[in-house]
Amino acid sequence: MHHKHLSRSIQGFLSRIAIHCCFAIMKVLPQRFVYGFARLFAYLGYTLSFRHRKVAFESLTTVFKGQKSDREIKQIAFGCFDSMAKSVIEFLAFFQRPHLIERYVTIEGLHNLNQALEKKKGIVAVSAHFGNFPLLLMTLARQGYKVHTMLRVMRDPWVNEYFIRKRNAVGVGSIFTQPRSQCVNRSLEVLRNNEILFIQLDQNFGTGGIFVDFFGRKAATAKGPIVFALRTNALIVPMFIFREENNRQRLVIEPELPIIYGKDFDETIQLTAQKITAIIEGYVRRYPAEWSWIHRRWKARPKEERAGEINVENFE
Repeated sequence: MHHKHLSRSIQGFLSRIAIHCCFAIMKVLPQRFVYGFARLFAYLGYTLSFRHRKVAFESLTTVFKGQKSDREIKQIAFGCFDSMAKSVIEFLAFFQRPHLIERYVTIEGLHNLNQALEKKKGIVAVSAHFGNFPLLLMTLARQGYKVHTMLRVMRDPWVNEYFIRKRNAVGVGSIFTQPRSQCVNRSLEVLRNNEILFIQLDQNFGTGGIFVDFFGRKAATAKGPIVFALRTNALIVPMFIFREENNRQRLVIEPELPIIYGKDFDETIQLTAQKITAIIEGYVRRYPAEWSWIHRRWKARPKEERAGEINVENFE
């Protein structure tokens, strides 16, 4: 136990040094060199992170077996690492030079967001770990919208506080999933103030979630965004950001997604969650390298596939 604590302390110390170094480099690195720097990080991550690379290959093979060759799957896997590295470096670079955001990001469908906000019911912005989603939030904040993101607390308290300050500095609020009561109360407050609550609905939620079809397989999904919408009459608005040529980015704001009502509360959540998931799948199919394939999306399995196992609720 002592060795584990020591290992985490060392990792935390190294993370702090790395963060400070990256921000220092971004202050002096010309914009034209930013993506070369990101490509270096991508190669290092792809080469050294065997476990994450293995998960990416497994996930891609599961989804695209018989549709894409091994070479295409490897290209998408590296593209995933490349996209994540670029997103991290872009966040650091645009934080230093926020005036460049408008030059690099094109917004499509802004009228959809404005029309939804005019109803003064609050916005549940549903999305995925897809593309440079921190840049999506920064872009909306730059446009004058009050936006808050739901996320988990980072293990290292210093790193967690550091990024809270960074998000606050660019106008993005932070709502943490734990403690649960604070998360719920703060989220409801944001929606009642007719502000934007950004939630990513594409990660494994364990057996505490509901199961929907995602690429033809059952995937555990959170109910929270839909429950919030039902409790407050907030509007669900899907939005995504993806990379185009020359590292320009397009932020697409979809039209408001109406709640799909079923015969009861549970079926209403099920049908609406399935619709949101289908929209996410559509974007991932069109831009596969933009999605986080290193996450075990299909880890939790439905009860009928877990015969004989103990059902333990797992909040992930």
